[in-house]
This record gives sequence, C-alpha cells and structure tokens, in this order.
Amino acid sequence: MKLETKEELEKELTIIEKWEKDQKGLWFWERIGRIPFKLLDKLTPDFIQKKLGVMLDEIGSYIQNGGKYLTKEAHILSQLQAEVPELNINGLEDVSSIPLHIMDSVSQDIKTSGSKLATVQGATTGIGGIFTLAIDIPLLLGMSIKTLQDIAITYGFNPRDRQERIFIVKCLQFTTSDVVGKKALLNELSKMNQTDSQSKREIASELQGWREVVYTYRDQFGWKKLLQMVPVAGIIFGAITNRSMIADIADTGIMLYKKRRILERIQEPIAKN
Repeated sequence: MKLETKEELEKELTIIEKWEKDQKGLWFWERIGRIPFKLLDKLTPDFIQKKLGVMLDEIGSYIQNGGKYLTKEAHILSQLQAEVPELNINGLEDVSSIPLHIMDSVSQDIKTSGSKLATVQGATTGIGGIFTLAIDIPLLLGMSIKTLQDIAITYGFNPRDRQERIFIVKCLQFTTSDVVGKKALLNELSKMNQTDSQSKREIASELQGWREVVYTYRDQFGWKKLLQMVPVAGIIFGAITNRSMIADIADTGIMLYKKRRILERIQEPIAKN
C-alpha cells in the first residue's frame, strides 16, 4: 500500500505545528476556570482528598507497570485491519505500513466513541452532585489514559513500553496545563522524537512526580466541575465537561502521536542510506 510522499508528510507536519502554536494561547475563561478549586482546596471534603491520594498511587503504578489501566491492543488492531483488508495486521510492527489517513480515521473514531461514553458518564455521576464527583474524577482519569493508549496503538506505538507510558502522562499534563506549562511540555515532548538514549533519560528524569498531573487535572475542571457539584443540575454540566475533556485529550494524543509517526517516516530514507 502506497504511503505518503515526503512533501505530503511535511504538509501534515505544518498543520500539527500550527496546532501546537495555537495551544500556547489560553482563553480567558480557561484561565479563570482554574481558580475555584484552588480557592476551595481547604474546603474540599476529606473523602475527595482521599480519592485524589488514591489517584496519585494509581498513576505511579501505571507509569511503572501499566497497572489496571493498561489497555489491550487487539481491538484497535482489528479496527485498523477492517480499514485495510489488503494488509495483514497481526501486531504493532505491522501498523507502521498503514497510511496516515487510515490512522487518522481510526483515531477520530476513538475520539468520538470516547466522548460519547464520557458524556453518559458525566451525566450519570452528575446526579448526586459533590458526592458522585468523587466517583467521576477517577473514572474520567482512567478513560483519559485509555483513550491516549488506544491512540498510541493506532499510530504504531506500544503503551506497554514504560517510555510510552511516560509520554502518555505528559500528554495528560499538556492537555490540562496553562500556557507556560504547554510551552515547556512541547519542548520536552519533542525529545521523544530523538533516538539517543540521553534524550530519553532526560524525559524520564523530568517527570518529577505525578502529583502535578493529578492536581493540575483537578484544577482544570475549575468552575465547570464546580457546577457539577449541584445535584441534578450537575447532570448537564457533568455531561458537557466530561465530553469536552476527553475530546481535548484525544486531540492532543492524535496530534502528538501523529507528529512522531510523521517524523519517523521523514527520517526513514535517511536511515536507509
């Protein structure tokens, strides 16, 4: 099956770089949206604080060994296979021979299905206000990690690799960071495209701890999640917030994993010479 020309790859790369540039700006309402949880941190009920503590341990476990969040690649590979019946997709090593537009199509399906599931979940957990918010936050975290893992597989990267799990947590950080954080993370993530071991060691050492991920993740909800604390009314706000969150995370995963695949393909002719 014919893959993209170098010119086509460079055109796609330009689109991704424009997206990255756009991410460095932050809408005013997103800025103020981070304030409420910081102000109300001391007022947050103990049971939610304890749930956040559990999430800290779970992200740590995920980075080290995948934990309960590790996804199965068979379903994603079957989706790719259905799109390219002329190829035999038996494992991740076969995904690299799939054209980008097929990878994009399957990734968009993952985004759509994940957003729909998140909408239902947000509406369901919004019924009980602040009490079910304690259930919603870890569920949404798990869904976020699964979405990014599935997208990683779609572009031929293996989330069973610890280095990829670090990249996935970095993607979570990127989605929920402010403008300064996004800029710094883009610089860090670009090192994943380098093959030398020093760059990869730097990426691992720069992950100073996953506490920042969890608390930034929580703060990102801001006033949107605050509204979900109101029983019944939280159904609407929970649905909207969760759908938006998963869609944003999926967009981040698609763009950043696609960029890595493009750069690898551009460098392939050089590697062969």
